[in-house]
Amino acid sequence: MDEKQTQSVVAKLIGAGVALGAAVIVQKILSRAWEAKTGHAPPAADDQGDAPLAEIVAAAALTGALVAISRVLATRGTARFTAKL
Repeated sequence: MDEKQTQSVVAKLIGAGVALGAAVIVQKILSRAWEAKTGHAPPAADDQGDAPLAEIVAAAALTGALVAISRVLATRGTARFTAKL
């Protein structure tokens, strides 16, 4: 493997790690904000069906959108950072 390919692989690995970390942080922030606003935790996959459908859809949409945005921003930031190295 030449140096450029090695840097590309390293950049992808670092980007994946940073994106995963950003997704975890966003989920924790969203969970706390949800609890502050509604007084209870957001619905989870293992709930026994006691959450209204509208609440499940809202939680899924917010979580999906915010995690996707954080992953894109983290990946782009990491790519810019590793390009400078």
